[in-house]
Amino acid sequence: MNPDRELVSAVLAGRAGAFERLVSLHQGLCWHIIQRLVRHPEDTRELCQETFLRVHQYLHQYRYESALKSWIGRIAYAVGLRHLEKKQLPLLQGDAEDEPLALLERESDGFDLEAAWADEELRRHLQAAIDALAPLPRTLLTLYHLDELSIPEISQITSLAAGTIKSHLFRSRLRLRALLQDVAGAPR
Repeated sequence: MNPDRELVSAVLAGRAGAFERLVSLHQGLCWHIIQRLVRHPEDTRELCQETFLRVHQYLHQYRYESALKSWIGRIAYAVGLRHLEKKQLPLLQGDAEDEPLALLERESDGFDLEAAWADEELRRHLQAAIDALAPLPRTLLTLYHLDELSIPEISQITSLAAGTIKSHLFRSRLRLRALLQDVAGAPR
């Protein structure tokens, strides 16, 4: 049996410790998604609790059409977005004109985010540059590069089209490279 099915079945059957196991398996992703959107630890804590309350309340509606982590990630993302809307905080900052999608898919920007993350001094500057991004690009960038989720998994979580995600990733890496150019000497 699929591990997601086993765990969901155990939770729905009310087996001792099953829901706690579900939370412990997925709380990291939930925390990352919400923290990257809202950037406030106390709000993040409350919103993660809200997320898992919703998971518990609606787990019977989970249909195994995607991985359980994607389904939970989608709930966390929706809870985070709702929080931003209530606080009237922008999801995006003024983005440049949309680049043609074909160009985005063909062209590499040449910036290696993983290599930059490995250098400790550069890591501090990179973290500050990532923190300076708007909530949506910051979340997409870190889900892809740091949590190593695939474009389809991120699409399931955010309900954004793959091309939209690729566009945000491309623009975010360009912004990071520009912000880090002076610090790290990254070529433009």
